[in-house]
Amino acid sequence: MSLPELTETTSSNRVELPGSRGEHFLQCALETQDRATRFYSDQVLDHLNPAMAEFVARMEMAFISTADADGECDSTLRAGPAGFIQVIDPRTVVYPEYRGNGVMASLGNIMENPHVGMLMVDFTEDLIGLHVNGRARIAPREEFAEFAGEDRRIERWVVVSVQEAYIHCRKHIPRMVPVDRVRHWGTDDTKRKGGDFFGVKADKTSNAKD
Repeated sequence: MSLPELTETTSSNRVELPGSRGEHFLQCALETQDRATRFYSDQVLDHLNPAMAEFVARMEMAFISTADADGECDSTLRAGPAGFIQVIDPRTVVYPEYRGNGVMASLGNIMENPHVGMLMVDFTEDLIGLHVNGRARIAPREEFAEFAGEDRRIERWVVVSVQEAYIHCRKHIPRMVPVDRVRHWGTDDTKRKGGDFFGVKADKTSNAKD
């Protein structure tokens, strides 16, 4: 089935509901409005309720999505000990930026376009996920020094003002079992250390010699 193009005219039926023009347009085109409206009504908040805040506080990782001013997207993983994402209040969460490869892809996008999407998933116990969408800003380490403690890896923070919070259902979430992580700190094997796991540097070095 081919779909009509999205235009200002065809998208003018948008009402005051969460979501984008595109999703509302497709709901009409594919006749899923009733299901979508029930989901918005039953599951979407503009803040974190207590159950959501508790969920965030025990997460050890989050998938972060950003885009630059031209809409070019990037997604990344942020991880840390349980509680590394701080819930300041029902409308504000903060997560740390640790020292990394220096590329600053996510932070660079946030500077151009503050919209950010966070997805946190419990793969081990409840098999459920939580989406948190909002507007982000970059804060210096000192602004939330009480959360950093003695962890000198934290260089700055990302502060997210919550605009949408909603469930990611468990239907297709795989169950995973946590195991102790083996870290090969003392090895000279580049692949085992993870620095060039996909062989990109090795390939570039080889091609440069050819």
